[in-house]
Amino acid sequence: MASSTEPKTDATEAGETQEGTNVNKIRDILFGSQMRDYERRFAGLEDRLGKAIDSLREEIKKQMETLEVFTREELESLGQRLKTEKADRADSLKQLARELQEASKGLEKKLAENEEQAASSQSDLRAKILEQSKTFSKEIERLQREVAANLDREIQALRLEKVDRAGLADLFNEFGLRLKDQLPLPKE
Repeated sequence: MASSTEPKTDATEAGETQEGTNVNKIRDILFGSQMRDYERRFAGLEDRLGKAIDSLREEIKKQMETLEVFTREELESLGQRLKTEKADRADSLKQLARELQEASKGLEKKLAENEEQAASSQSDLRAKILEQSKTFSKEIERLQREVAANLDREIQALRLEKVDRAGLADLFNEFGLRLKDQLPLPKE
């Protein structure tokens, strides 16, 4: 073998180029379809993962929009009901105040109770909304864990199917030695 300080001749460089081309052809013949299959599978996996994430995002968006609409409608309904009840009670209170001072005090007490009930209803509604939000969050976390577990399984499957680098290097080394007739073939 020529040392690295000696200049290479054109014949030596042409031989190395020819060997490199032959090795690349052999590599493509042996592993080309397998590598293309891996690339195709990785692309498919990325596509499926992207679609799953997009689907999950859309589902979460829809659920959040539904929750927002429900909450807004409920709050508007409670607010309107509270305004209506306040207006009704105030009118009744004014009429009854003229007739009976005693009755007005009872109505004021009743109005205060209704306001407390409305506040309690709002508090209950907030608690339900918070509980639903927690449920959605847990579901989102579960779906994320599921997607991550599926991705990990796919990656593990691909890792198990790929060729070991050391084994591949040994195979090419033996192949090269046999091509150079430096490694005798086993006798039958």
